[in-house]
Amino acid sequence: MKLQVELLSKEFMKPSSPTPKTLRHYQLSFLDQIAPHHYNPMVYFFAPKLDSTEISTQLKESLSNILTHYYPFAGRIRDDKFIDCNDEGIPYVETRVNIKLNDFLDDPAPGELNKLLPFKLRDAAESNITLGVQLNVFGCGGIAIGVCTSHKIADALSLTVFLSSWAAMSRGEVDFGRPNFVSATLFPPKTNTCGYDPDTYITKSDTITKRFVFCASATETLKAKYVDNIQRLTSLENKFKRPSRVEALTAFIWGRFLAAIHGDGLQAAGTNNLYALIHNVNLRPKIDPPQPEYSFGNFSAVVAQTVTVPPSFSTTGSQVEYNALASRQLMEKLKRIDKNYINKIREGGEEYMIPLKEASDLSSMTERVQLEFTSLCKFPLYDTDFGWGKPIWVGMAACAFENFIILLDNKLGDGIEAYIALKTADMFKLEQDKEFLAYVSPTGSKLLKACL
Repeated sequence: MKLQVELLSKEFMKPSSPTPKTLRHYQLSFLDQIAPHHYNPMVYFFAPKLDSTEISTQLKESLSNILTHYYPFAGRIRDDKFIDCNDEGIPYVETRVNIKLNDFLDDPAPGELNKLLPFKLRDAAESNITLGVQLNVFGCGGIAIGVCTSHKIADALSLTVFLSSWAAMSRGEVDFGRPNFVSATLFPPKTNTCGYDPDTYITKSDTITKRFVFCASATETLKAKYVDNIQRLTSLENKFKRPSRVEALTAFIWGRFLAAIHGDGLQAAGTNNLYALIHNVNLRPKIDPPQPEYSFGNFSAVVAQTVTVPPSFSTTGSQVEYNALASRQLMEKLKRIDKNYINKIREGGEEYMIPLKEASDLSSMTERVQLEFTSLCKFPLYDTDFGWGKPIWVGMAACAFENFIILLDNKLGDGIEAYIALKTADMFKLEQDKEFLAYVSPTGSKLLKACL
């Protein structure tokens, strides 16, 4: 059902205590520098048994208090180099939604979730605001809290931890993880980023994001098929470690994407096509010493497995096994990221930047096809309790990237929700792929209500 959102109020929330002058200059790190001008959009849905006025008062007071600890959010980005922590505050919007929460959750399209955010993502990406919040009140009393954070200052885990801290503050707790502002110390900013443009993959083309749900039984079946494909191709036996849900689902989506979208290209006569499978990895536990999850900023790296697919491969049979192997090779790369690799990023960055620059240059080549994944699985999304219970659902708004996939746990933690952003024509082809659809669960009321 289409949302109609009525604006009730808009104000700027400031920290409850002024930021000391000694903390006014927040230096962006090297990883912040190369992050895209993009906002991470999350929407949390609740069914509180409280009056909306009481909820609003509680949220605004606790938000003002938590901004004292997360003071860079209340500042403004300057020249993509630092945050002027001037306490200008963040936009806080309140709206009334025309339908009941249950009716909306009957079929929650990512594009509709954008209406529950405090600003249009593409417009906001051109501003210097780092955070925005919107409280949406549904007709039944249910609410949705839409939050956007600039990727120039924080990754998805930092956003999740901020929300957990804000929720703890809202519950009246004083014992919560304070942010650790060490990113610029661990990854000092660079004057030379090898000409890399972090906004290369932000698209203004006709792109659509859709949500596909893979239940527990589907992911278990895919894990078994994945192991079978790898073993047939590599003759591995007991040495092969059982894959994670994310690894198996990555291989499956990667394979069905190629088969559905680029099947003809795989068989182009006399050519070898370049294919890149990309995943993002959290560096916090890999740094020496390991950094806690409340280390604030961008602590993620991009790892790619670029392969050349011989034209002789078909879209079935050996090609399916080959897709699984490419995914396996990528996951092995992720595991090999250690303190030595991270030290090379910290010391100069060239070894990390050059492949990124080459990938962005190649992205415009017609013979190169890439698919990028980022996983929020095992993030504590459903532990965010503001005092009226945990979320009944957490969703992602439509993505600004093309050929980009975000993986989230479902509420039960056993299945995965995949947000897939493709060109509209490519999405149509993927949705016609029978093998892909065979593993996809219903996304409407039956699935959501089973999780409530």
